[in-house]
This record gives sequence, structure tokens and C-alpha cells, in this order.
Amino acid sequence: MAIVSIGANNSLIDGRQSVRAMTVRRGVQILLAEMRHSVIAELPLVSGRRADLVSLSEKGEVWIIEIKSSLEDFRVDRKWPDYRRHCDRLFFASLPDVDQTIFPEDCGFMLSDGYGAHILRDAPEHKLAPATRKSLTLLFARTAAQRLMQAEWEVHALPD
Repeated sequence: MAIVSIGANNSLIDGRQSVRAMTVRRGVQILLAEMRHSVIAELPLVSGRRADLVSLSEKGEVWIIEIKSSLEDFRVDRKWPDYRRHCDRLFFASLPDVDQTIFPEDCGFMLSDGYGAHILRDAPEHKLAPATRKSLTLLFARTAAQRLMQAEWEVHALPD
């Protein structure tokens, strides 16, 4: 049984994510779990931005995956270059009906169908500074622990 659901009743879905974006997210989360990455959705970064997905590999590598559900979604969002400061690798992820040529060549690309995903272009590595890596790893761990505690409280809520 999953501790935190990626389904429609998930508290991390705040209404801003479209069904298409949630489909991409689900497929990418499945892929990353298969790769033995730990994943957090909607992680607030110290820059004030909020990353769609942040994964932590077994080796401690930090990936950010920016979900784009359409051409228009990509065109209106210009905050993604800031994510490079917060990860070792930056990926875009989208659906099969979105033109893949719109995504920058210097970022990785994942194609998702909601049931899984494939890395079609690997992201170039740009290693984080040790202090930044430590800060991000602690943020990741603390956020994961807080969300687990919140989920436990929801499951074990006392009756009124």
C-alpha cells in the first residue's frame, strides 16, 4: 500500500494542475520509482520557485523534472532556467501529442503516457556545489518527513 497516493485525492494536487499535467506526472513518477529514485512533487525551493518533481537518486544526484502539458504551457512559463541552480540534471516531461522539438536541447526529455515514461534525451550533468547539494538534500528529507507525518495524521485522525 502506498503511503502517499498519486491519485486524484492527493493533497499535493491543489487544482492548478491539469488532468494532462497529472498524467505526465504519474508516468514520470512510475519511471523514477523503477529507477530507484525517491521523488517529491511540488517541492518549494529556496529561490521561491516550486519544482514540479524533484528526484534523489541512490547516489545522491538531484534531478528536477519540469512538466509541460502543452505548447502553450511551455510558451508562457519562463521560470524553468532558474531550476538549473537547484539540480544536477534538468529534464522536461510531456505527452506524446506535444511537439518534442520545442524543448531546449540542453535539457533532458521524458515522454510520459501516464502508465510509465521513457527518457528520450538524457540531461547534461552540471554538478551542484557541495553546500547546495547538502541544503537541497536536507530540504528534500525534511519535506518528505513532514508529508509522511501529515499523511499519518490524516489516516489516524481522532474522531470528533
